Amino acid sequence: MRPALDRSHLPHACGVYIMRDASGLILYIGKAIDLAKRVAQYFNPNKDDLKVAILAPLIRKIDYIPCASEREALILERRLIYRHQPFFNSMWKDNKSYPYVKITLGEDFPRVLMTRKKIKDGAAYFGPYPQAGPIKSLLNYLWRQQFFPLRPCRWDFSTTKPLDKRKITSCLYYHTGECPAPCAGKISPQDYRGIADRAVLFFKGEYPKLKGQFESEMKSASSKLEYERAARLRDNIRAIEQMGERVRVQAVKEEDVAGQIASSEAVSDLQKALGLNSPPFHIECFDISHFQGHQTVASMVCFKGGEPHKDHYRKFKIREVVGIDDFKSMAEVVRRRYVRLKREGGMPDLVLIDGGKGQLSAALGALQAAGVRLPIASLAKRIEEVFMPGKSESIIMERDRPALKLLQRLRDEAHRFGITYHRLLRKKALFDGN
Repeated sequence: MRPALDRSHLPHACGVYIMRDASGLILYIGKAIDLAKRVAQYFNPNKDDLKVAILAPLIRKIDYIPCASEREALILERRLIYRHQPFFNSMWKDNKSYPYVKITLGEDFPRVLMTRKKIKDGAAYFGPYPQAGPIKSLLNYLWRQQFFPLRPCRWDFSTTKPLDKRKITSCLYYHTGECPAPCAGKISPQDYRGIADRAVLFFKGEYPKLKGQFESEMKSASSKLEYERAARLRDNIRAIEQMGERVRVQAVKEEDVAGQIASSEAVSDLQKALGLNSPPFHIECFDISHFQGHQTVASMVCFKGGEPHKDHYRKFKIREVVGIDDFKSMAEVVRRRYVRLKREGGMPDLVLIDGGKGQLSAALGALQAAGVRLPIASLAKRIEEVFMPGKSESIIMERDRPALKLLQRLRDEAHRFGITYHRLLRKKALFDGN
């Protein structure tokens, strides 16, 4: 029988999970698009899997590191496995490797191909990619459309070692004109190298224009009921998105992994401290800034997995409130934020307000006016107490508790971000003579 391990602290987010035994030893490292769903599979009593049955009873703790994309999770997983060599990763090893796109720049006449081995041979490698199918389809499409018509053959020839003429004349691509035929001298080595260089630039990230073209063609194909072609174009768009994913892991030092796990543990601790039903993986925090009632602004910062997610930071000018009224100002920005998110999606797991009961009440009223129900709390500076709706008493945590430190980081970051914006507006007003 498999243990009923508490997995409620795991978010529905992409990342890497680390399974440990009672002593803290790492048993297994894996990646997942949805951490909560993936880990739950290990404790499903209806799943008949001998390997999982051996591992599950040994697990006493599960850490996780959130990632921005599946590809980032893949790279981090491989690095951690290489460093720690967990027993169950070795036991379950199936020699699975992930594909790279390879441009054979070490050849006089380079080719584009897919490979599962990355070696030092002068070639340019891009990847790895979690899924091979979409990448293959995209490469075939790009070649057929002559985006970078590099030779598809595997013949071994160079500027000093010409290809046998019989092989040239028997080549279908040569006769159809689909290949620039460097083997037959139809293109100079310099011009051919230029095509290869453009291919390198493409795989380095020149995707937006091509993606837009695919999206336009897909809509056109769908309107003409050409569903098969629309599906192929949809797959190409997905492949481009996979290639264009931002990968931050390359900048992460191995010693920083402990810090990332500590941030995730702070999220779990905050769930316990506030009595939330699910981990507050995505938190948004609001602060109001003004100078004697002038240039009143609001800031909103976002943390995911206990770390700043600056792409989601937002600044607000107060439009509807005259003079000093922090409560009404807070209500305005909270309402504006979640009316918009109600249309666009992407609601947070927790809303944090800088202030006491008054600010909390104003923000709660704004959420209700927007028709949104979200967990919400406020953090008051005087004794760092936390207020929540429906609770008459505040929550006071130990000063060194990870949950409180996470709330303080959010509050301080929102304040810093708001002050920076407020100073910018004051400076602009000064130069404008207002």
